[in-house]
Amino acid sequence: MSATTPLPEETLHPRLEAAMAQVNRVLLGKPRQVKLAFTCLVAGGHLLLEDVPGVGKTTLAHALAASFALEFQRVQFTSDLLPSDIIGVSVFERETGQFRFHPGPIFTGLMLADEINRATPKTQSALLEAMAEGQVTVDGQTHTLAQPFFVVATQNPLDLHGTFPLPDSQLDRFMLRISLDYPDAAAERALLAGSDRRDLLAQLTPQLDAPSLAALHRQAQGITASSALLDYLQALLAASRRHADIKVGLSPRAGIALLGAARAWALLSGRGHVLPEDIQALFVPLAAHRLVPSRGASGDALARALLADTAVD
Repeated sequence: MSATTPLPEETLHPRLEAAMAQVNRVLLGKPRQVKLAFTCLVAGGHLLLEDVPGVGKTTLAHALAASFALEFQRVQFTSDLLPSDIIGVSVFERETGQFRFHPGPIFTGLMLADEINRATPKTQSALLEAMAEGQVTVDGQTHTLAQPFFVVATQNPLDLHGTFPLPDSQLDRFMLRISLDYPDAAAERALLAGSDRRDLLAQLTPQLDAPSLAALHRQAQGITASSALLDYLQALLAASRRHADIKVGLSPRAGIALLGAARAWALLSGRGHVLPEDIQALFVPLAAHRLVPSRGASGDALARALLADTAVD
């Protein structure tokens, strides 16, 4: 059976494991981050990679697209990038006497928005409708994006010169925010002694495809979440809203995203039900960038504090 033929749902999990295994062969020493990225994709979310240059952010995006046979487009975000450079533009054609829409790079399966915080807020906002609703509106006309549509955005948290911080509304569109961090000594030695990452990326083969990804998403939505599990999730949401050091806590939409991500994480773990450990594994990458501190604490520290202070009944 070819990788582009829709697979029976019962055969998807072995293919999913094979896809993760081959991404881990390219992005060495980062199994947790790879699983988080797959979780985001299976849950139908978007991923923000925040880290210094050279740690594999672009490699991960390429590997995800190759493993799922997704069309890939990379957009380098700069201060002079216009919304039309991403979405597309309507051009008047003399022959027909009508305007014809020329789609931009956003019409793809996986779009890498590289250094997203270097674009102006106006250009950043061009992604809002696409990421939330899977469509764009140009000159009053709505154009539906391909499905699946997955945004992987990168930003360097240390180089703030000439950048425009993402507003809360934009951050909320990203299901997870993760950092790859530097590899450990063993992984770095394997990188130094091994093949060029570009050569390895060229050797990747599709393990799944768009219809298979849609089937995985349906499976994830069917993962069981008990009443006690929902109580725990709600307790975390409530704690974020009354914490003295948090100005803006987690919204109901964040809670829905957390439950969806936890279901996908459970599916990737080979289980048919969500455990509190799934919520805990995802809470910091899902919640930290959504929390608005009232004092100097970071979102990551506040998210970890919420986890530590909220008991599992």
